[in-house]
Amino acid sequence: MDDQLHCGVGRRQFLKEASLTAVAAGGFVLGRDARAQSAEDAPNTHNMLVFGQQAIFLSHLPMFAGFDATKTNFTSPHRYQVILEATFTKDGKDVGDVYAKDRQADAMTRIYTLSPERLVLSRLFTPAEAPKLAAFTAKVFRGHLEQGGHPVPGLEQALVKVTRIVHGRKFDPVTKRLETLEYVLFGKGSERFLAHAIFTPPDFDHVLSVSVQGVELTDKDLNQPMRIVVADRKNVAPERLREAQQVEAMLHVGSSPGAASTKVRLVLGSEVYFEEGELLVPPTFDPTAEEQKG
Repeated sequence: MDDQLHCGVGRRQFLKEASLTAVAAGGFVLGRDARAQSAEDAPNTHNMLVFGQQAIFLSHLPMFAGFDATKTNFTSPHRYQVILEATFTKDGKDVGDVYAKDRQADAMTRIYTLSPERLVLSRLFTPAEAPKLAAFTAKVFRGHLEQGGHPVPGLEQALVKVTRIVHGRKFDPVTKRLETLEYVLFGKGSERFLAHAIFTPPDFDHVLSVSVQGVELTDKDLNQPMRIVVADRKNVAPERLREAQQVEAMLHVGSSPGAASTKVRLVLGSEVYFEEGELLVPPTFDPTAEEQKG
């Protein structure tokens, strides 16, 4: 497999090329629209965050990057928020314990990532009832693979099998930005996680562990779409949920407009990931002031 594929060059190279195009066009509105936006994307490098102990969860690292000439579509191939539950196998054997043991042996490393073979990201979650792609080969890294991460021995050529689609959505510039802070809730066993719901730039990617008080949630419950809405916080990075906070919120179960809602108390655990700069337009890999605050 191409070494460039496993070094994050795909996302960084896209950013570099998009920026050059923007300069040539006199702004960050990309004039190229060579194919219809309804057409399927070409295969690309889609790096992902890896987390969880009782189950393996993957979260695609997204970017908006820029707009087409009509400003009705984002041009980035990374214009998706995708969260998956998966397993790691090799030669037909489950090797999830290799990942789990590596995490346990290096508790100081908070972030694990993976770089998959080139793929069409939307195939992982569409159509919802039977996605076109259910497995892919990937290389798993201890640390952020785009920031000096190291391959995990035994997981250099892991077969990633998707067992559940937690969340999958393409970003739409026409969509109205959420006014209040909202997260996707998911987990398995006794583990619970929150992932910030991403919609339009400027936005931020944020994942952290959580304990939800006031309601009992089984694995069957967690197979449904679940949203956490924090009504008294604005949907901006400085007001995001923080480690060790206890927060009142509303839990919405299901995807229909009349979905059931319950008042809950969130006890926030450790932060898994926070990224703001890559979700700006134009995006940047340099740390933002909010990222530097920690």
